[in-house]
Amino acid sequence: MKTRRLNIAVPSLAVSLALALVLAPSASARHLRPGGFPTAPDLATSSVVLQWYDITNSTVADAAFPQPVTASNAWDISWLAASRAVDRSREPDFQVAAFAQALHDTLVWLVPSQQIQLDSDLTSTLATIPNAAAKSDGIAAGQQEAASVIAERQNDGLDTASVDIPFTPPAPGPGVWQPTPPAYGPAVRAGEGNAQSFLLAANDQFDPGPPPALTSRSYLQSLAETEAYGAVDSTVRTPQETDVALFWEPAINIQYVQIVRAIIADTDHSLAWDTRFVAAFQVVTTDAQIAIYSAKYKYVFWRPVTAIRDGSPGVSADPTWTPLFTTPSYPEYPSGHGGYAGAAQQVLTAFVGPNAPAPISVTSPTDPGSTHVYTSWARITQEVINARVWEGIHFRFSDDTGARLGRQVADWDLRRLHKLGLFDGRPRNGRLARRYNAK
Repeated sequence: MKTRRLNIAVPSLAVSLALALVLAPSASARHLRPGGFPTAPDLATSSVVLQWYDITNSTVADAAFPQPVTASNAWDISWLAASRAVDRSREPDFQVAAFAQALHDTLVWLVPSQQIQLDSDLTSTLATIPNAAAKSDGIAAGQQEAASVIAERQNDGLDTASVDIPFTPPAPGPGVWQPTPPAYGPAVRAGEGNAQSFLLAANDQFDPGPPPALTSRSYLQSLAETEAYGAVDSTVRTPQETDVALFWEPAINIQYVQIVRAIIADTDHSLAWDTRFVAAFQVVTTDAQIAIYSAKYKYVFWRPVTAIRDGSPGVSADPTWTPLFTTPSYPEYPSGHGGYAGAAQQVLTAFVGPNAPAPISVTSPTDPGSTHVYTSWARITQEVINARVWEGIHFRFSDDTGARLGRQVADWDLRRLHKLGLFDGRPRNGRLARRYNAK
């Protein structure tokens, strides 16, 4: 396979692309089912944090959760329990035992079909710890914290049935979401915005307000941009822009699993720091997803394919227009990818600063042979925003609004985590440090 390096010409963005290794697997070297994130079985790591991070990734992928937020919630529950368990002592053997036990117990509850494998993984980890009080106390702490978090999240509304409740669209009209081609299937994720958040005061706490009016300059500019750049047969979208669109086509947490892993691979971090970081990242981005869907199903705004084919007020219709990618079956505004990226940007900045300590290589299952290399969290967010426009499935104002909403959710959640004593991120940016560490 040849290495490709592309210079992506996008607003305020220059990203290098090169062929690199994919995410390493757990110590058990499990292969993922088709559709899961690809792993390289010969790259097993000796680090207990990385082992269990990869075990979590494999287990969640094996579960094949039908909606991204249900997969995210599996990460939430397991790593929140692990973080709480680790924080009960500073004794290293206690921490390792508590960490592995909490992850094992929560993952078994979430994905019982993987119990045999998870039992084996736990046995391997515990075998490395001397048989003493610290080990037995750590095991007990892990069991207790796993049971506690499971009880807290037992009926959190993030199970598949609660997320995918039936939804009847409003009567058709300008700006109103309707089922989209080619399948014209029913709306999905209609219940996601009703789920129990982790830290928000209310799911609509950061309501972004309605989308721009259909006669506004903001809407008309976004409509024209998506129509031109997001068409399957676009003559203005460059090969580099198409590559970006391909890269961010799948569920966004697939790429961020790799980004977070690259950070915890830094051996300067303690076990407690790593677990708090992963737990915070997962909890905050899940709250952002919940907030986004609360807004989506409040404003029920139409997708570009409907707007372009039916014609907006004062704009000619193009009944044959087709986006680069099939439009998802839920309302357009605000963007879910934008919201996740904005929240992720804030968490990453809070823990490690605005830039990666070293360049991070990321791959995508929908863009094989292309690896994006990142150093700036803000640039990732901008690339995600551009991608959703170039895919033809979003308006730019929706992506921008989603990213802003995600950042607002993250700011709130991180302050809450600090006040609850669960956040020890040490931002390198002075303004962020003052904000997050304010009592």
